[in-house]
Order: sequence, then C-alpha cells, then structure tokens
Amino acid sequence: MKRSVVTTLIIGVAVAFAVGALHASKTIAGFEALGSQLVSDHASATRIVGEKWQYVFVLLIALVVAWLSLSIVPRWRSRLLVGLMVVELFGLSWVCSLYRIFFQPIPSVLALVFALAIAEGWSAFLWRARSHLVRTFFGDRLSNKEFRRLNDGRTPFDPQPKTYEVSVVVCDIGNKLASAEDSEPRALAKATAKFIRETAEHLTNEGAYLQAADGEGVVAFFGFPVPDTEHAQKALRVVLDMMKNFRERPTDSEDTFANSDIWAGVSSGVIIAGALKDSHRPLLLARGEPIELARRFCALNHFYGSNALMDTPTFDRVSDMVVARPIDFVSGLNSHDRLEIYEPLWLTADAKPEYIARRDSFWSGVVLYREKRWAEAYNEFQKARGSEEEEDPPLQFYLRRLEPLVLQLTESPLE
Repeated sequence: MKRSVVTTLIIGVAVAFAVGALHASKTIAGFEALGSQLVSDHASATRIVGEKWQYVFVLLIALVVAWLSLSIVPRWRSRLLVGLMVVELFGLSWVCSLYRIFFQPIPSVLALVFALAIAEGWSAFLWRARSHLVRTFFGDRLSNKEFRRLNDGRTPFDPQPKTYEVSVVVCDIGNKLASAEDSEPRALAKATAKFIRETAEHLTNEGAYLQAADGEGVVAFFGFPVPDTEHAQKALRVVLDMMKNFRERPTDSEDTFANSDIWAGVSSGVIIAGALKDSHRPLLLARGEPIELARRFCALNHFYGSNALMDTPTFDRVSDMVVARPIDFVSGLNSHDRLEIYEPLWLTADAKPEYIARRDSFWSGVVLYREKRWAEAYNEFQKARGSEEEEDPPLQFYLRRLEPLVLQLTESPLE
C-alpha cells in the first residue's frame, strides 16, 4: 500500500511537470486550439479558467489515473474509467462554454493519457518481475489453481521476509530403513519416488505449499503463502485422508512398502519466510520452530508405534473436528521445554460411539499413569482395547510399561 502511494505521487508529479512544461512552452498550442474549437468558443467567452487552476487539474487527474492503474482494480475497468474521464473533460469544457467560461481540456487530457501509459508500463514491468519470482518460488510447489492466482496477481504475495501462522506437515514412509535392508536398491528407489510424488501431489492439490520432497520425507505448509485461519483443520483432514488411502491402496508382491504405513508429524505456529537477498538466484527461505518439531514428531512415530503425532497448539485448533488422544510429553527444541503430543485418530464425523469410548479409556489411562496409579491405569488401558484383529501399538506401548509395575504391586502389596 505504501509503495503504491509513493509510486502514484512520483508518476503524478512527473506527468504534471511534463504537461505543464508543454503547455507553458506553447508546444501543444496547436492541439489546444483544435480541442477548444470542438467543444468551446474561445472568442465568445467572458471568463477563462486561469493557468493555476489548469495546473491543479492536471496534477489531480494525473494522480487519480496513476492510482487507478496501479491499484488492484482490473485493467479493463481502469481503462473504462479513464475513457469516461476523457469524455467528462470535454463535456465539462462544453458546459462551461454555455456559461461563457472557457476551459481548455487538452492539458488535462494529455495528463490523463501520459499517466495511464506510464502507470501501465510500470505495472507491466513489475508484473514481469513478479511473474519471474512467482515461477522461481512456487513453480511445482503449489497446485495449478493457486499458482495461477499468484501469477496473475489475484492472490497478493510480498517476497519481503515476514511472519506467517502455519501448520507444517511432514510425511514419510514408516519403517523405511527396515524395508531398505530387505529390498533391492532399484526397487527401493522406485517405490520411494512413487511415494514422494503421490504424497507431494496430494498435499499441493489440497492447498499446501511444498517446502521439500526428497528421501528424508515430504514437508508442506498450510497457511502459506496465502494466510488461512483454518490451516490446522485442513492439515489434519489431509493427513487422516492420506493415512486411510495408504492403508487401502492395492499392493502386490513387488510392493517394497507393502507392510509399511505412512508416518506424519504436524506442528502449528509462526514461521518466518521471505526472499533471500544478495543472491545470484532468488531463493525463498523459511525458518521456524514448527518445521523442526513436525520433523521430530514424524520420527517419533517409530518410538510410540503411532502413525501421526501433533503438538498442543495444533490439537487446540482441531479438537472439535478430530478425535485425538494424548501420547506423551517430549522435550522441545529447548531442552527445558516439555511438549505434549497427541495422536489424531479419526474425524469426529466418522467416529463411532465405541471409538470415542475407547479413546476416553485410553485418555484416562494416560492421566492415571502420569499420576503413578499403575493398577488403575492398567485397568483403563484394558478397556481401551479393540477387537483382536485391530492393532494398537501406542496402547501396547503403555501396557508394556505397566505390566512389570502392576506385577510388582501384585507380588508386593501395600500393607
């Protein structure tokens, strides 16, 4: 906004000075005489609009036209308004002539034309520069729809470093190291490339910005480059959808990851993103705690046996939409910080009553476990069991922790 105002002032003053110089030097006297003959009669006029007022009109018109051309008003609308202003200037001159007042419209018309040409030329230059930056920063990192909106200016983007409230999603293949030991390198590379390609495509199609996609996993931001107040809800919905699709995908004997699952980590918070200056090639850098935490949460799925983990800020945003359960406290990036992580299970709309009951029993078991009420915690975790066909590694994780403690209480009861 500030830049548009400054540019408008520069163009307006420059045009006013140029037209004023042409008018004062009589360079455009021939055009002025022709224009006055079309709509006015100078000889019959009893009063003339003074030179000072002419310069004021020229400056105001140049500023208005420059502002219209540089604003977000569609180009065809701004040109239509400018055309109407030309008609109005000649109309004003004709109306003044009815009252024997002579108003010379040509300087104002020239100011209008010059301001329009310069402003549109400047906009075209900026558009080419902006289009290059958009292609550099967002080519193949956004959906086609979002990329077009950025490229044609419908979605504003400022490359200057600034803060964004986002949800970061990191996805990877579960137990990929174990699969790598049992697989032929070419088959492993092919399967990994397929996972990266399909996961990246799914995330971008759902509105995410693709930060990275390589052998270390896929990293995507929701809420960037276009701010979105529902970034966490969208991130969790996409993660649960990918987990479901990955489990239900058709597999064959050559599927390297047939016995694997998808892992995901989600963290919400503030990142700093912007263009890197003083570089031969423009680079878009993003830094922030949510990026590092999402990577950690994704890796922690191996320890707890979960498929997805999220932090408390994310849980607070999606608690009405997603059924989740607490898993544990982990250290943050600062060793003094302790973060509670949650496992998203189902969308609330898809959760059956028995699922909710099992989640509540698990939650109670975690609370009792933290209070060191081992026997009560063990009983609550037993209630959280599903059918024998259903695997629940996080539940087994807590039961393995509790079994020796409960056994010790049984063998040495308190007197």
